[in-house]
Amino acid sequence: MDNATIKVIFFDFGGVIAEEGFAQGIRVIAAQNGREPEVFFEDVRQVIFKTGYVYGRCDEQAFWTALQTEMNLRVGGPETWREEILSRFVPRPWMIDLVRATRTRGLQAAILSDQVNWLAELNQKHGFFGEFHKVFNSWDYGWTKSEPEFFHLALEAMGVRPNEALLIDDATTNVTVARQVGLSAILYEDRASFARELAACLPDMADMTAVAAGN
Repeated sequence: MDNATIKVIFFDFGGVIAEEGFAQGIRVIAAQNGREPEVFFEDVRQVIFKTGYVYGRCDEQAFWTALQTEMNLRVGGPETWREEILSRFVPRPWMIDLVRATRTRGLQAAILSDQVNWLAELNQKHGFFGEFHKVFNSWDYGWTKSEPEFFHLALEAMGVRPNEALLIDDATTNVTVARQVGLSAILYEDRASFARELAACLPDMADMTAVAAGN
């Protein structure tokens, strides 16, 4: 990769900008209903895609109704379940600082997320949209990061070529698709390894990598 060509950094939301509230919350709901957390998590993801909720093709109530019916859930309800999830999407202050450092460096910063209506609701609570040049949410655009089209759409909107963009994401599938499209990509696993990978990816931006490392 030619590091000098990077003009935009796409940040995933859950698991990167903020703690992964969806996965954490779903595992709590699984435990409350006596389900194996990892199996239940995958089953819920299937419902999200099957109903089209992640694409904005149904509303939240329709998703919860489908989930409750298909999973035969007995403990809790939509209001308590959504609170279990949304309360765990806590923005990481140091990652917001990194976004600000990105912009100070003259790079563009954008959210690229497979999220639903919750993203706008979380922004109302935490106010992070203003830190970014643009927000791409699957709920609004009808594509997800498992599809190359979502990346092409975001690249065109930001006015950059694939080799001028970097994705930071905590999902292996998303990173794989991004690389197939031609973006550089970092799989976020923990802060320490992320700081090392960012330093390797952007060696001429020590101020940014220092923020990532907590220095």
